[in-house]
Amino acid sequence: MEDWTRKAELVRAALPEGGLFAEKAWRVSPEPFVLSPAEGKYLKRLGPILHRFQKVSDLIYRRSRKGSLPDWIADYLDRGKPADLLEIGLASATLEEMPRVIRPDLILTEEGFTATELDSVPGGIGLTAWLDDIYASVNPAHEILGGERGMLDGFASIFRRGGADILVSEESGAYRPELEWLATRVPGDFRVRSVEQYEPADRDTYRFFELFDLPNLPGVEQLQAAVASGRIECTAPFKPWLEEKLWSALFWSHPLKDVWRRELRDANWQRLRAFFPQSWVVDPAEVPHHAVLPGLGVQSFSEIKQFSQSERELVLKLSGFNERAWGSRSVTIGQDASQSEWGTAVDEAIASFDEAPFVLQRFHSGRLVTHPWLNEETGRIEMMEGRVRLCPYYFVGAADGVVTLGGVLATICPADKKILHGMRDAILVPCRIGEK
Repeated sequence: MEDWTRKAELVRAALPEGGLFAEKAWRVSPEPFVLSPAEGKYLKRLGPILHRFQKVSDLIYRRSRKGSLPDWIADYLDRGKPADLLEIGLASATLEEMPRVIRPDLILTEEGFTATELDSVPGGIGLTAWLDDIYASVNPAHEILGGERGMLDGFASIFRRGGADILVSEESGAYRPELEWLATRVPGDFRVRSVEQYEPADRDTYRFFELFDLPNLPGVEQLQAAVASGRIECTAPFKPWLEEKLWSALFWSHPLKDVWRRELRDANWQRLRAFFPQSWVVDPAEVPHHAVLPGLGVQSFSEIKQFSQSERELVLKLSGFNERAWGSRSVTIGQDASQSEWGTAVDEAIASFDEAPFVLQRFHSGRLVTHPWLNEETGRIEMMEGRVRLCPYYFVGAADGVVTLGGVLATICPADKKILHGMRDAILVPCRIGEK
């Protein structure tokens, strides 16, 4: 315990002045979160599969726009989005561009991993880089997953010109401290800029703002024009269709099954079937009298309002392109909600379809773990029982297209919390590989 206390105090003392997130804190632990060799191997192999999944998603969308696949696919993905934004993503200079940062949010379950979403504009890059560095120094005998510099070198690799302007909006300002720390440590010429006052220069850019926020960003049209013309590169690209959570529902769509299997290759398709929870787009369209919604056994989504608590192992969330679609703001977990609350959430999802579709997913509970943390009020190490969200960060090299794992952030939330998200009473640590 004394050694744990010393390590935790070293971690706490190393925190940069001003912190890494504006007005946010977490519980400090002396130890990384331990993954088995098999779990570590799985995460190392997952990145290229997810990169392929995103490329196939983009292909399916563009084929739907052109008419070689059903138009309802693009119709789902285009809802609520301005036409000029969609056209930028389809411009010849950006047509082949894909996100170069991929971060799935994974729940560690008794059976393995299940994904809640894929994020192309994730927070936590600077935080995870800092955690990897400090925990590697405090615990030199541990093998930090991704390596001590994996996050820094991985982030640098996604740019062609040896540097970039990191563009942060006021709406995303809570993440600015970690990005400023990152910019000073990444090899190359990196600068953090406010996108609201940004004038494009002969430098590539990293987008850390949400596309739904574009109307609130004065002058962003200059940046969009520079990207659309090919004068500069921007990652993640202006492709709002790739930032929708409903891709998990399209992946489970029976009419698209053969397309996914062919384009992904069967082995990858099989792996992703176990990875993505069964999902549905909450579409109020009428179902024929002789049919039911697959896996739900009902003819309309309004019928799920009457599901019993045991039947409500389901999650409702906005798909994307909305200020409530990130940070778990729109999430309703069926088992945690009362019958009335669940009914209200379902009604909202149905009513929202025209402008902001919702996605419904099977809920998979995280497995219970215990992990040490430093109680700063008592100065003592305590053990917390919790559930884990894992965020592996994958970087796609601009020069060679190779996908590498930079690091894995573990957020260990108290066991009574069903939404596993960053919070003051959660433990944030990197991951390491344990004994065989």
